[in-house]
Amino acid sequence: MNIKAKRHLQLILFLFGINNTSILAASAEHEHSAQVDSHGDAANDHQHEETHKHGTHENALEHEINTVVLNKAQRLLAGIEVADIYPKEFHLSYYAPAEVKANGYTSYIVSPRTESVVVSRHVILGEKVKKGQKLVTLFSHDMAQAQANYLLAKSDWERVEKLANNAISESERVAVKTKYSAAYGQLVALGLSDFAIKSLQSSASDTLGQYSLVAQQAGIVLKDEFSQGQRISAGSALMLLADETTLWVEAKLSVEAELEPKNIATALVSFKNYEYVAKVIQQTHTIDTKTRTKIIRLSVENKDDVLHAGMFVDVNFIVPSAQKAMLVPESAVMRNEEQNWVVFVEQPDASFLPTEIRLGSQINEERIVFGLPSGSRIAVKGAFFIASEFAKSGFDPHNH
Repeated sequence: MNIKAKRHLQLILFLFGINNTSILAASAEHEHSAQVDSHGDAANDHQHEETHKHGTHENALEHEINTVVLNKAQRLLAGIEVADIYPKEFHLSYYAPAEVKANGYTSYIVSPRTESVVVSRHVILGEKVKKGQKLVTLFSHDMAQAQANYLLAKSDWERVEKLANNAISESERVAVKTKYSAAYGQLVALGLSDFAIKSLQSSASDTLGQYSLVAQQAGIVLKDEFSQGQRISAGSALMLLADETTLWVEAKLSVEAELEPKNIATALVSFKNYEYVAKVIQQTHTIDTKTRTKIIRLSVENKDDVLHAGMFVDVNFIVPSAQKAMLVPESAVMRNEEQNWVVFVEQPDASFLPTEIRLGSQINEERIVFGLPSGSRIAVKGAFFIASEFAKSGFDPHNH
């Protein structure tokens, strides 16, 4: 309160007879208190401002310590690439060793239908043959008798055919024809082809008993288990002939894989530098008690005739995932000083912040990770360089 105001107040108090001493003292005390309060508020405001500035500085410093900033030249030199990571579908791969087998639906066993002796062979193991090609010549007493009966029946029928209708009864004519047809059928039953039967001549008595087995289809000789002069019983396998344009592959899959054929999206058969897409056609319903494996049979088109029965190959079964997951390249994952797994997340200011994650299954050259927010922009290439920059700066992600 200024002097003029005080005097004016004292005059008023004197006119009304009021003791002005206490009033002036209270007024002075109030004024002093206001000044003190004003000074205190200013001090508090100043202290709050200083604290805020200090906290902001500490936050900025902490962010600066926890991240690494790389300039354009460093990024280019280290080959750093970043990518946005979102949950995505993926495929699981199950490996199984396998063996190539002959296609049981396009192969057959060459065998005599009567006890015979091997006279000569005309093809060898592994040779490709054409349909109708001669495979082996045999001799059989039963065949000799059947051929002789056929030649006699054929001769009788040819003679009867030339006779007039009134020269022989109808029943005799039918009997002769029936005997001829039966003799022909006997030769067919013993394995002679129509061409071989028609080639028989009554004058070739020195070749009676000899006959040849021919290829019923084009293919390759997979088995050849006989010797010249060997006596072969009826039904014994002489050769295995198979068409290898389509083959079977039998994969032995561990029962622990719990893989159902209906869930397989693709089956890849690998042999050296060749890879084939195969089709799942069957699976066994029994488990090998020794190896704890089950067999899944595949059908594969044998392009360029590379695969052959008996070869060992590799099979990978590709199965789509049941749900999406966060996948990052293996090269993006590093260990920090505490041996925890981290990836480097790019910040809005283009710096990199290490973010701890947990590793899941490996999917080809990627890893399923947990703890990484969807849409994170991480270093997918050059993470090792970023990690080395952190090591140079002595960075501890936990500020210990």
